[in-house]
Amino acid sequence: MTLRLAELSEENLPAVIAIPPAVGEKAYVAPVLHSIALAYVTPSAWPRVIMDDDTVVGFVMANWDPDNEIPEFRGGIWRINIADEAKGRGVGRFAVEQVAAEARRRGYDQITVLWDPASDGPEQFYLKMGFRKQGELGGETVGVLDL
Repeated sequence: MTLRLAELSEENLPAVIAIPPAVGEKAYVAPVLHSIALAYVTPSAWPRVIMDDDTVVGFVMANWDPDNEIPEFRGGIWRINIADEAKGRGVGRFAVEQVAAEARRRGYDQITVLWDPASDGPEQFYLKMGFRKQGELGGETVGVLDL
């Protein structure tokens, strides 16, 4: 596997918006199309396509807003969507690592992510990636990863 990030483009857009949340994730992960619309109206959003060679295998969106009045929204992961056929191959880990690398380039010393605390939600993934729980916001668990 040769993973890389790419910007959204006319060429990769159809494959990106076709990535559905998995059946168990539908309640916890917004569809990619929703994320792209949010990125369009949020100048601080950082949407990226995850490619394996020339194949779209995922989508990640971060936010870089260091002056946001809500500390949890200053810098971190907003979304990760992985194509079903790419799950279990390290694509999610790659997405987190790339957001962390971009955060370091921008001078951040930590990133955040929010997740639904349901037992079948993404909590175990984020904890395994090194995030630690740091309270809640709007009914979601706040995770912080020190860089």
